[in-house]
Formats: sequence, structure tokens, C-alpha cells
Amino acid sequence: MDVLIIESRKALADLWSRHLDRMGAGVVCATGEAEAVAHLESEHFDVVILDLVLEEGSAFAVADYVAYRDAATRIIFVTNTTFFSDGSIFSLFANACAYLPRATPPEDLSAMVEHYARPH
Repeated sequence: MDVLIIESRKALADLWSRHLDRMGAGVVCATGEAEAVAHLESEHFDVVILDLVLEEGSAFAVADYVAYRDAATRIIFVTNTTFFSDGSIFSLFANACAYLPRATPPEDLSAMVEHYARPH
């Protein structure tokens, strides 16, 4: 399974990446929109972990690009805000499969990635 993590906080992305590496996932990290799009243009990912609050660029633009490149790629959104806590993110992005707090334990996030990376 191949995973793209888009998270502005490098230390947090590295923590998630280490957990996914232990599961055997191929993981690539990006800190913002431009870097994420560059990876999406040249690589395929089964799951994208996308923080809704990026320091560089727009998470919505990235999510739109993910859907454009491969509608089967699942997106797990993470955030530290309560915006979209009503579930409306799922009506905006058809490939959204989860909406989690940024503080979700890495082992739980890894389990969700493993679940959603399975063929559907």
C-alpha cells in the first residue's frame, strides 16, 4: 500500500510515517500543496492523509487534485478544528473516507489506513 501524508508539521508527519512503515506501507510526506501535487503528478497512492489546515497552500485544492488524478484514492482528513465536525466534508469530497482529530493515536490512524487501502 502506498500512502501520501500531507502535514505541515514535519515531526507529526514523521511519527505517522514511522507507524505506517512498520506496517509495510510505502510512505511519502509533503508539507504543503505544491509538494503534494508534485508527488501526485508522478506517483500513485492508495490513501492520502491530508491535514485540513496547511501552512502552505490549500487542502481543498489538494483534495480536488487527488480526486481528479484517481477517484479511487481514499482521503483521510485530519484536523485540530471542529469545522466540518457535522460530517459535511463527506458531501464535498466523494473519496473522503474518514475525518479524524489530529491527536488520533498513530496506531489508530495506521489501522484506518490499512483498512481503507484494501481494494474496494
